[in-house]
Amino acid sequence: MDLSYNADNEALREGALDFAKRVVEPGLRERDENQSPDESIYRAMGKEGYLGVCLPEQYGGLGMDYHSLAIVSEAFEYVDTSARVIISVHNGLHSLALLQWGTEAQKQKYLTPMATGDKIGTFCLTEPAAGSDVVGLEAFAEKKGDRYVLNGEKIWISLSTVADQYLVMAYTDRAKQKARDPHGISAFIVERKWKGVEPYVLKGKLGVRAGVTGGVAFRNVEIPAENLVGHEDEGFKIAMSALDNGRYTVAAGCVGLMRACLDASVKYCGERTTEGKPIGRHQLVQQMLAYMVQSIDASDLLVRKCGWLKNQGKRCTREVSMAKWTATVASQQCADHAIEIHGAYGFSNEFPVERFWRNSRGAVIYEGSKEIHQLVQAGYALGLRQDHPLRCELPGWPYKG
Repeated sequence: MDLSYNADNEALREGALDFAKRVVEPGLRERDENQSPDESIYRAMGKEGYLGVCLPEQYGGLGMDYHSLAIVSEAFEYVDTSARVIISVHNGLHSLALLQWGTEAQKQKYLTPMATGDKIGTFCLTEPAAGSDVVGLEAFAEKKGDRYVLNGEKIWISLSTVADQYLVMAYTDRAKQKARDPHGISAFIVERKWKGVEPYVLKGKLGVRAGVTGGVAFRNVEIPAENLVGHEDEGFKIAMSALDNGRYTVAAGCVGLMRACLDASVKYCGERTTEGKPIGRHQLVQQMLAYMVQSIDASDLLVRKCGWLKNQGKRCTREVSMAKWTATVASQQCADHAIEIHGAYGFSNEFPVERFWRNSRGAVIYEGSKEIHQLVQAGYALGLRQDHPLRCELPGWPYKG
């Protein structure tokens, strides 16, 4: 197993970090404080290739490996979580799901413009009464002739009002919905411009304030049958495989956030003095810095392992779960240490560590809370959980079509 990054990977890291500092960072403090996202950032990401970084060239992507997806996620979150979230939902949850499960016609119509950033996509699974309890979905799509009629509401949807298209999970079998049978869930590509699609924005979030988060109501939305992704009974499998990719980007992003916490703290340690010496000379401060270093190394290795497995075309549901759980919990603790090191100043937005902490809190919840991932890992350890082959597997790298 080779977990090293090649020259192309390292060049991508340098370019992505430069992009984030050049495009995302200016005005970030004000956008975060005022909860006013800058939608031009999404288009700029597309123009420079980041929205198709690991998609095959035949669909308009850069054709890079899966490590590249982690590298971009890490670099963007180093500056702000809102930038990484775009990569998570557009690339990880939507684009790769279409690459894995979509028909050739769907890839040509919907995936290609997403790879170039001409279209933005997101993922619609969570509902007001169904988060971790996925089989509790209330959204329903009724088959009527050559169309499905969708009704329901999704919430906590990143890019809700910005996305041009949604990957929506809804039941298509009433009996299975009543029985809470996941085999009754299906997946659809839904366009925002269609009649009955009503996106909205949520305000008052603790973190990720510089990004769009909201919900989408679907009221008698007519979906052409050709926009069904996979088979009618595969929606749950599609959602879970998409989450494998989304969780990968979240874990990688957390590595970037931890690096930002460490760098900000080391810088402050050289500026602040107590008892006549820099605070970095105090052992308890050094202890917190050491924890950050340990967390970064451990989480980074877990992310790299997942990227290697993806490049090999191997299933990595357990490994991605471990990486997401480990990295999100560690990033929250690192952000807490960073505030502690900054003291009273860390409690204000004069320094970025306050924003780092607020942003870190959400990652412990979304795309599977830490409790869910603990149960997942216990299930594997006890032999109660096994991964079975999927009808459509995520292709390895290089892409062979």
